[in-house]
Amino acid sequence: MKGIDHLVLCGRDQAAMRDNYASLGFTLTPEARHPFGTGNSLIQLEGCFLELLSVFEPEKIIPAGAGQFSFGAFNRDFLARGEGMSMLVLDSTDARADVAAFRARGLTTYEPFDFQRKAKLPDGREVTVGFSLAFATDPALPGLAFFTCQQHAPEHFWKPHYQRHANRALTILDVSLVADQPQDHAAFLSAFTGFAPETIPGGITFRTARGNISCISAERFAENFGREPDRSKGPHFAGFTVGVRRIARLEEAINAPHYALRKEGAHRAVLSLDVNGSALAFFALNRQDDEDER
Repeated sequence: MKGIDHLVLCGRDQAAMRDNYASLGFTLTPEARHPFGTGNSLIQLEGCFLELLSVFEPEKIIPAGAGQFSFGAFNRDFLARGEGMSMLVLDSTDARADVAAFRARGLTTYEPFDFQRKAKLPDGREVTVGFSLAFATDPALPGLAFFTCQQHAPEHFWKPHYQRHANRALTILDVSLVADQPQDHAAFLSAFTGFAPETIPGGITFRTARGNISCISAERFAENFGREPDRSKGPHFAGFTVGVRRIARLEEAINAPHYALRKEGAHRAVLSLDVNGSALAFFALNRQDDEDER
């Protein structure tokens, strides 16, 4: 059973993105570069992460060929239209098997994409991490992409040092895809995730093994996040929710007055402004451990 692996959050200025997320109490990995023109910083959580992605070397971007998906070209074109969440990623143990499964379910698929990059460990050592990606797209969701990610060296990727955050962030709880008719996207999302949709107020949700993928109306999104989504974008990933230990400790960790929190009871809070094109909410899981004593 698959769960959310990571969210690709695109921004034009990597340094500004790093500053924005650091000011919200997140710990970031060192900046890394891909061999195909993009680069990133990561926010590691429990078995999932946020990928802050930018284009660094556009001349290295490989155009998409027949039956091939170009990660660099897709995100370059996404940034030409604006910032925000461009791609949703599920975890995988076999990217090639995922391609076959997606194809059998009638999805538009591409050849698996394998690549490696250097990663810096907390002690300064450099190691190589490798990935295989299985992409799927839907003509009814133009400008968005979906894939699964198989890691080949997870022992070099996940590090406790990078998973400790001042805001006590733990995991991705929910991703919000805004659409005029949420039910229109049920078949694709079900085929991609392998889960059946459940009806929720204002739309549908898919309860994966790690986090929910919700497709909701603009009205429901406005109720959840306190602002109207940009309807001119058509269907788009407009926001996401991060689970934290406690809202009170989260408030202490934020060092950015322009990102003031609006608390909704003892369990939920949303930011007053979008973060590089994405609305961001926090939900308290009320988990208590040694971190709360520090």
